[in-house]
Formats: sequence, C-alpha cells, structure tokens
Amino acid sequence: MASQDNHTRLKRFFRGFVYAWSGIRYGLAYEGNFRFHTFTAIIVCLVGMYFEITKMEWFFVLTAIGGMLALELVNTAVEKTVDMITKDNHPLAKVAKDTAAGAVLVYAIYSVIIGLIIFLPRFMDKMI
Repeated sequence: MASQDNHTRLKRFFRGFVYAWSGIRYGLAYEGNFRFHTFTAIIVCLVGMYFEITKMEWFFVLTAIGGMLALELVNTAVEKTVDMITKDNHPLAKVAKDTAAGAVLVYAIYSVIIGLIIFLPRFMDKMI
C-alpha cells in the first residue's frame, strides 16, 4: 500500500514538470515580452562567454536572467487570471495587472544595472 502511495506521489511530482514546461512553452509561443527576455538572455550569455566573466559574475547574471523570466511568467499568470475573472475595466483588475507589470519593470531595471556593472567596463576596455 505504501509503495502505491509513493508511486502516485512520484507520478504527481513529475506531472508538475510537464505542466511547468507547458507554461514556459506558452510564454515562448504567445508572450512577446517573454520571447524578448529569452532572446536577450541568450545574447547576454554569449557576451558573458566572450568576455569570460567570473563565476561570481555568472551568479549575478544568471540570477537576473532567471528572475526576469520567472517574473514574466508570473505577470502573464496574473494577467490571464484577471482576464478570466472580468472583462470589465474594474479598478482592482487594473491594479493587479499594473502592479504585476511594475514588478517586472523593477526587476528589469535591476537586471540592466547588473549588466552595466559587469559588462560596461569590459566594453570600455575593448574600445580603448
């Protein structure tokens, strides 16, 4: 009996990955901002490899990338949930959507600052 319960739990656990991957695929297929951030992340990783940034710098770059992509997906979830609940221009629906988008903007600014701190000196050195 316990073996069956463990098998069921394990099955549910792995099914969660299938659902998560489905959400990522949705973001790539239908969300322009998510595609933009994914493309930008690829470029940033290539630039990081080119400049041979340190492990600590990779930590900050990958944290910025992961956080940005995660927040874009959360923003999409908030927007779709609000749209499902109401099609009206309800003030609270606007607040929910605007604050979720604001969270993305705050993290995008953070990510750009991290990128400037890490990459700007390297670009400047190449220009001199």
